[in-house]
Amino acid sequence: MTDLILALDVTGRDDALRIAGQCAPFIDAVKLGYPIILAQGLSFAGEMAALGLPLIADFKVADIPSTNRLIVEQVFAHGFSAVICHGFCGSDSVAACVDIAHENRGECYVVAEMSHPGAEEFFHGGAAEKIAALARESGADGIIAPATRPDRVMLLREIVGKKKIYSPGIGAQGGTFEPLAGIVDGIIVGRQIYGAPDPAAAAARFHSIRR
Repeated sequence: MTDLILALDVTGRDDALRIAGQCAPFIDAVKLGYPIILAQGLSFAGEMAALGLPLIADFKVADIPSTNRLIVEQVFAHGFSAVICHGFCGSDSVAACVDIAHENRGECYVVAEMSHPGAEEFFHGGAAEKIAALARESGADGIIAPATRPDRVMLLREIVGKKKIYSPGIGAQGGTFEPLAGIVDGIIVGRQIYGAPDPAAAAARFHSIRR
């Protein structure tokens, strides 16, 4: 089974709750990033948690270890199930996120490579491979790898082994699920669902991947 994760990058409280509520039967988790949290505050996670879906904090945490710990502690204190951090800050910074996540019975995912075109400027040339290996060695639960570059996902799968891979970039960024079938554990979809006239119907169209 492949999870469908809704990237809910809206800023309005009512819109967010409405879209998530409509899509809840068709999705496996909701990813909340800076747009909604900066607009509504961390406490909004508590409202979203009432839907009964796991919440992923997409804060791409990227700081020194002590600051990372403080950030991730707040994430789990407010009801999130998982957090996403960057790996380029080094193994000690990643370990801080992983440790706090696991202390709270949550998960930590490390961005190995992003999905937009500019990511090729710095994540290629061996950097993503090093980050994927770091994620594996740190005890992270998985990595984030781009659905827009299936060949890269396959390469990173060889490095992380059985750890989870969640892939963003389906839909608006041009990625498709078919090349990733059997390779990733979840796909992250945002605008194609929350920007649709009928978000529930848009989410339902991904039903086949969840089998």
